[in-house]
Amino acid sequence: MKSINILSVCGSGTVTSSMVAGKLKEKLSEKGYAVSTTEARPTEALNLAQSGRFDFITFTSPLTPGDYGIPTINAFACLTGMGEDEFFAEVLKTVESL
Repeated sequence: MKSINILSVCGSGTVTSSMVAGKLKEKLSEKGYAVSTTEARPTEALNLAQSGRFDFITFTSPLTPGDYGIPTINAFACLTGMGEDEFFAEVLKTVESL
C-alpha cells in the first residue's frame, strides 16, 4: 500500500480543508492508498510545502504566490459538487505519477 501525504488548504485552515481531506482519504483508500493529511491556512502553505513532507496540495482558497515545488490542485469542486469527478480524476492522475 503506497502512502500519500496531502496538504489541504482553506481560508481558516480547519473547516473546508478538513472536509476535502476526508473526501480524499475516502476516495484514495478505495484505490489502495494510505492517506495522511494536514490542514493549513494559505499563509502557512508555502513553508509547509517546502518542508518536503507532502506529495501535493489541494486548496479551496487562493494560495500565496511562490514556488511550492509540488503539484497544487484546486479543490473548490468539493464545496459545490460541480466538477468533483474531474477533481478526483486529477488527484488520481497526480498520485499515480508520484
